[in-house]
Amino acid sequence: MLTGKEETILQLIKVASENDPNRPEFPPDCPKFPATPTFRIDVPGFKNVYLKDESKNPTGTHKDRMAWEIVVTYRDFLLAKKRGQARGSLPQFSIISSGSAAFAIGSMLNRYGLPPLKVLVDVRVEPSIVGALKNLGCEIYEADLSKKPFSGAEILGLTNNPSGIDITSSDSLDPTTRFYDWMSYEIINNSPDFVFVPFGSGHLYENILNINKKEVAENRPHDPRFIGNVSTLRNCNFIGATTNNPQSKADKLYSPHLPFVHFGEQWLNNYKYAGFCGSLSNVYIVQERFLDMAMDIAKSERIVCEYSGIAGFALMLQMKDGLPKDKKYLIVNTGKTRILSMQAH
Repeated sequence: MLTGKEETILQLIKVASENDPNRPEFPPDCPKFPATPTFRIDVPGFKNVYLKDESKNPTGTHKDRMAWEIVVTYRDFLLAKKRGQARGSLPQFSIISSGSAAFAIGSMLNRYGLPPLKVLVDVRVEPSIVGALKNLGCEIYEADLSKKPFSGAEILGLTNNPSGIDITSSDSLDPTTRFYDWMSYEIINNSPDFVFVPFGSGHLYENILNINKKEVAENRPHDPRFIGNVSTLRNCNFIGATTNNPQSKADKLYSPHLPFVHFGEQWLNNYKYAGFCGSLSNVYIVQERFLDMAMDIAKSERIVCEYSGIAGFALMLQMKDGLPKDKKYLIVNTGKTRILSMQAH
């Protein structure tokens, strides 16, 4: 049985459909598909460059999509409890975050009156970020995240959440097929020859490749959201941009440890050999000077972003001389957290 408060929360969480493009589920206030715009931008030397703009999401980044899926997970918990399949209070979620993901999830949980998020941040995180998260009701815990990779059990222990669920590590939430599935369809439906995307946690990059694999595989029924060109997408190069520089301007892409990422040379080679993506698909290190160049162009195009969010464009500029100029390019701008950025400055 649900409490009165839980019943109210359940009624508030509206999920129109899981995959009907005519009945999308995101964003919650005004669901639409595509949820964010894709538009042409002017890049010297190239004829056909488009930008997917995730800055239009509720808190300004693609992490809002993951936040919504966490709310949907709570809806599933409430439905199970209503059926008598679960008892007790709702579990709390824990996450390692540098700010954007925690802010998006915390905002969404706060909106629906769900249990507060437990956030493990690095000891060097800016106090303004901690303050902004606390204002949302998040519970903050600190650790030196550079020392070692933490297991899911350790993250739960460090956030005083022994009976909770760690978002950072849990495959039970299907992070590489569910967190960004609608977004992935919005990307591949453009049928680009190249996709440039920031690579931080790796979930977004993996999501896009997994959805692409699903749609270009032989003898598989298409998801109703899919309208892309299979032949083009089988040869599409999915390029991830990351950094190995702890002092990088693209600070949200740097992590000394990524223990929960499925991406690896063997994983990606399997996709290439099977014809699920182009031969140039890989994750590359972006150089700092190209981050500045990308930011300058983004500002001239009035694109709202931060260095981490526009890193895919920076990598495209870095690879410019070796790229064919007549192909179709899609750059993913993962955006910039609005309220968090105001708190930080």
